[in-house]
Amino acid sequence: MGIIINQSFKNMITTYVGFGIGAVNTLFLFTYFLEKEYYGLVSFLLSAANLIWPFLVFGVHSTLIKFFTSYRTRGEQDRLLNLVLVIPLVVGLIIGFSGMIFYEYLLDYFKGENDLVQPYIWLIFLIAMATAYFEVFFAWSKIYYKSAFGNLMKEVFHRFCISVLLFAVYFKWINIELFIYATSGVFLIRTILMALYAFSLHRPKFSFKFPENLSPVLKYSSLILLAASVATLLLDLDKVMIEHYLPIENVAVYGIAVYIATVISVPQKAMHQITHPLTAEMLNKKDKAGLKDLYKKSSLNLLIISGLIFIWIITNVNSLYELIPEEYNTGILVVLLISLVKLYDNFLGNNNSILFNSDYYRIVLAVGVILVIVAFILNIILIPSYGIEGAAMASFIAFAIYNTLKIFIVFSKFRIHPFTSQSWLALLLTGLLCVIFYYINLNMHPILHISIKAILAGVLYLFIIYFFQFSAEINQMIDKFLKRS
Repeated sequence: MGIIINQSFKNMITTYVGFGIGAVNTLFLFTYFLEKEYYGLVSFLLSAANLIWPFLVFGVHSTLIKFFTSYRTRGEQDRLLNLVLVIPLVVGLIIGFSGMIFYEYLLDYFKGENDLVQPYIWLIFLIAMATAYFEVFFAWSKIYYKSAFGNLMKEVFHRFCISVLLFAVYFKWINIELFIYATSGVFLIRTILMALYAFSLHRPKFSFKFPENLSPVLKYSSLILLAASVATLLLDLDKVMIEHYLPIENVAVYGIAVYIATVISVPQKAMHQITHPLTAEMLNKKDKAGLKDLYKKSSLNLLIISGLIFIWIITNVNSLYELIPEEYNTGILVVLLISLVKLYDNFLGNNNSILFNSDYYRIVLAVGVILVIVAFILNIILIPSYGIEGAAMASFIAFAIYNTLKIFIVFSKFRIHPFTSQSWLALLLTGLLCVIFYYINLNMHPILHISIKAILAGVLYLFIIYFFQFSAEINQMIDKFLKRS
């Protein structure tokens, strides 16, 4: 667990730097430098691209991690690397050609209230294609346990570039149209830089030969394509459907609430970079004892860290909304529901890595497809009646069912679960401190109010976690910090 905590901590720092920059962009620069409808347009383009790129990558980024260590010779590994480079290109050409044929139908779809989207539809495909290849090259670095640079590019690079572009709009160095095109170009540049880094780790010899066990590799890729698409659809379907039922500026309002809650997912994303390849290796070696230990420890440590972030967000959300224009205020319900989703995601630990690197991903796929349909129906019912709060309700219900079923599947197939007595105590502590600090009102400037409540809640939470020894790994990190201090 030491290497996991060490690399996860480094990735978490990088990810939080990225989220910090993203928070400034989302809460302040976009809201003050762009008109509301253009902010909604950018949010919609990025969300739509997120729906498409899993189809373009065809699951090969996960396939590379699962199968790379199963090949013993450099030649076979190179053939696998060649395969994962070619497949997204082929799929991209097919989807791109189909898009050209039906382009007029797409233009007609966006006629009317949200016709602002029409000139930029093709950028959705560009961003999606760049993201697909970025994920391939990021996975390439993960198989060599080199995730730091990729995490920096994924979490920091594009957000920093967008900050620069937003200031360029503010100072009128560029107009809004150029800003949108330049934002798309940032994702392309990011992919090129990631590709150069991946090739610096290893440049495979090109071969026209397919790797051994091609059939299970392609079968796994196709099923992972659908499984990853399910996760992405559940994540971004609400934003795309908001654009369909409500004026596009509502996408921006909802996006701010989602971004605030998404900060909770940072620890999971950071730890996933290292637990994913390690889980694949344990499954390939049939190390059940190590897998059980990793499952419980990753769940508990993620729950403790994300629980603190959950407390900070819920107890300070009203003060946070005082810092941004009033028209973006959605109230606490949307933030609370999405935050609960993210907290549950962290509670799963490396559950996704176990499922998607095992022979049981087909079951997850079937469950996921059904839940996407459920989420789609829930959005149709709830958005017209409750607006963006209805979208949050739909996401909460769909993810709660999906995550619960994933825990059940792992338990039924591997006879392991993430629950410990410390887990329930951590959840109880999180809920208790949320209730206590939410109703504390210090009647001062929002920034000072947030800072004081965050410090008080954080110190109390960590003291209880440390004193009662909820987690040996967390205690070790605190001890190291105290010694350095």
